[in-house]
Amino acid sequence: MAAIKGPVLVFVLAMAFGCVVCYDRPVARKDVSIPQPKELSPTSPQQVHASVVGADKMRISWITEGSAPAIVEYDTSPGSYSKSATGSTSSYRYLTYKSGKIHDVVIGPLNPNTVYYYRCSSDSTREFSLKTPPALLPIKFAIVGDLGQTGWTNTTLEHIRQSNYDMLLLPGDLSYADFIQPLWDSFGRLVEPLASQRPWMVTQGNHELERIPVIHSTPFTSYNARWHMPFEESGSSSNLYYSFDVTGVHVIMLGSYTDFDPASDQFKWLQDDLGKIDRGKTPWIMAIIHAPWYNTNTAHQGEPESTLMKKFMEELLYKARVDFVFAGHVHAYERFTRVYDGNVDNCAPVHITIGDGGNREGLASKYMYPTPEMSIFREASFGHGQLEVFNATHALWTWHRNDDDVSVVADTVWFTSLSSDPACKL
Repeated sequence: MAAIKGPVLVFVLAMAFGCVVCYDRPVARKDVSIPQPKELSPTSPQQVHASVVGADKMRISWITEGSAPAIVEYDTSPGSYSKSATGSTSSYRYLTYKSGKIHDVVIGPLNPNTVYYYRCSSDSTREFSLKTPPALLPIKFAIVGDLGQTGWTNTTLEHIRQSNYDMLLLPGDLSYADFIQPLWDSFGRLVEPLASQRPWMVTQGNHELERIPVIHSTPFTSYNARWHMPFEESGSSSNLYYSFDVTGVHVIMLGSYTDFDPASDQFKWLQDDLGKIDRGKTPWIMAIIHAPWYNTNTAHQGEPESTLMKKFMEELLYKARVDFVFAGHVHAYERFTRVYDGNVDNCAPVHITIGDGGNREGLASKYMYPTPEMSIFREASFGHGQLEVFNATHALWTWHRNDDDVSVVADTVWFTSLSSDPACKL
């Protein structure tokens, strides 16, 4: 992608308009930068990633430097592409930066639990493979927030790769580009080995805003252009919030940085979405946000994206018997018991903060004491989580700490679905 001019100026503007860090963190590992491989031509696909679209389709997104066809050819054998689909091509501008050609193609119908081999833009030099989620339980999710592009990110991604997961869920703060657009390209190349092989489902965080008053007033320009999620299929009017079903689980991706009050489109959409859930089809429900509603870390206390969103939306999730709420933003790990309105409640969601993927700002290492009863496990370490949903009633959660580049299971617990608990029937 074309390099942005004046990155120092952009950084100063970013600091001037609200990206100042307000608490001390230990220093993270050094940033990593993934340049475009020299062997790639202007029409070679790069930054390839996949996401689910409905029950049996996948969206393949990629970027080329120059003009190339928006076509994906695919089949279940390597080197054989009997099926094909075409899509759309777009680009965007951000200050003096102009993106490459962003291609977006939906393929399918696809068989469940099947490996497909594919190529993008008819490029015979790069073949990718993609495994679809299973049709029936069990299913394994990798869950990680606030990834960034550091040495810790590399470790986290390697541990996730080893987990043989079916789908990755990311509660915001992807690239940490923070206005410097070539960092989006570097991030796309960094995650491509994983994101091209399994569906990655993401929502936005504060580092995706990238709004500069007067100069660039439209938020989420880069995020929306590069990470098209299946919001249309779920009846949402915005790429910032959507939902989907996958293998017995209804997943709700909410937007912490767009309107969420009772008069907002997001609030009304959420009400409607929760009312349509069939617990016979999806006995488990999880919600993904960026700014956590429960947090005993000293970092990010009292922010409206947490306090007001909780005030307006917590009751909706509670009455729908949502099983889990995963959040990022706080650069540490914390697992709560089932909690509603600040109190332990056996029919409420389990809140888990998983904003420890490997960001450049470091860890949030200061906690409140004494530890509140509702906070069960907390630790300021980088890592990722895995949720294995085995059947309609039981799921296993594990948090994997990055300890000297070794994946260490530091927290593990079994959960029973609220839909199977007679005491929680509405």
